[in-house]
Amino acid sequence: MISDLHNAEFGKDNEKLISCIEKINPDFILVAGDIIVGKPGLTVDIGIHFLNELGKRFPVYMGKGNHEMRASIYEKYGDMWNRLYEGTKDNITWLINESVHLDEYNVTIYGLDMKTEYYRRFKKLDMDEEYLLNELPPISRSDYNILIGHDPDYFEEYSRWGADLTVSGHVHGGLVILPFLGGVISPMIRLFPKYYKGLYSCDGHNMIVSAGLGLHTIRIRVNNEPDLVTINLSR
Repeated sequence: MISDLHNAEFGKDNEKLISCIEKINPDFILVAGDIIVGKPGLTVDIGIHFLNELGKRFPVYMGKGNHEMRASIYEKYGDMWNRLYEGTKDNITWLINESVHLDEYNVTIYGLDMKTEYYRRFKKLDMDEEYLLNELPPISRSDYNILIGHDPDYFEEYSRWGADLTVSGHVHGGLVILPFLGGVISPMIRLFPKYYKGLYSCDGHNMIVSAGLGLHTIRIRVNNEPDLVTINLSR
């Protein structure tokens, strides 16, 4: 699982990162959003190249993060979203409030394109239980259901909706991880976020939060290495 590349490069054209992924040899790759940096005028070419190279090697399923979301709805971002989507859609599967069934694994993967108001800073907006029911395809009770939900703050809501496993990012590990205290601050300007990195459980449902690969705006990582996540699912 990959999240929050934010235009970072590990070697020329991300060749070191791609090599690491090739050594893992995953059955499929989940991308939990924010491959780009959503600021007007910045490049999307790094993300396009990286996703296409992954997609040529492995099945890739990607959900939108808040950076892709805002690039897709606000005029000031110009053609950033169209270039990213059109430049990658032939090599990866975008899940934009959509799902795909993987018959071989009895798994259904959903991708949530969460609305902008749920990404507001300082105070978490309550999410009505009808929201996910209206935004996402119906849950498949006979499958193992994986939700690509970029923001981990809504883990309880994702679980009640029916996600057996949620994969998230967004928090960048809290930038600085303190012993016994955890991540210090989230992009929503909230101190000591509850979910910042690793595996979490809630009433039999699980969530894995990646600390991400890149950074933007505040480029600090302390006790918080770039995070490439391997997930092993067993029947």
